Amino acid sequence: MEEKKRFIAIEAVLRTVDDPELPTVSVFDLGMIHEVVITGNHVAIQMVPTFIGCPALDFIERDVKQAVEAMDWVESCSVAFTFEEKWSTDNITDVAKERLKKHGISPPPENYQPGEEWTVDCPFCGSDYTSMENVFGPTACRSILYCIACKNPFEAMKPVVEYVYE
Repeated sequence: MEEKKRFIAIEAVLRTVDDPELPTVSVFDLGMIHEVVITGNHVAIQMVPTFIGCPALDFIERDVKQAVEAMDWVESCSVAFTFEEKWSTDNITDVAKERLKKHGISPPPENYQPGEEWTVDCPFCGSDYTSMENVFGPTACRSILYCIACKNPFEAMKPVVEYVYE
C-alpha cells in the first residue's frame, strides 16, 4: 500500500475513535491529532489533549492504539500526547460541531477572543437568547447554559483559543 493511501486509511480509522466523554465525536474531528508518522509497519501518533488535566487521556490513548493496530498492515502503534502544541476549539471540524448539537451540546463560539464574554446558540431551538448558568460543567471543557426561549438547560464547549500578544 503506498504511503498516501496509508495516511488516508489511518485518518479514516481515527475518525471512528470517539472521545470517551463525547459519544459520536471522534478525536480526529475534535482536532486532537497533531502528527502521524508511518515507519514501515509502525504508526506513531502525536496528539494534543483538549485540556492538560483531561481524565480521559489514558482511554483515548488505548482506543487510538487498538483501532490503528487492528488495521491489517499495522504491526504496532504508539500514541503520545504533546503539551508543546496547544489545542484550540478552532480545530473542531464542522462534522464534530453538528454531532455535538445532536447530543445537546453547543459547539464553542466562532471567532472568540480571549477575555471576551461569550455565549452560544441553543442546540435544541437555535435561539441566541441564552444565559450562562455555570462556567463549570460536567467536564473541564464544558459549561452549563440555559435557553430562555425554549427553557432548556444545555452544555456548551468552552472556547479555547491561543491568544497572540501584540
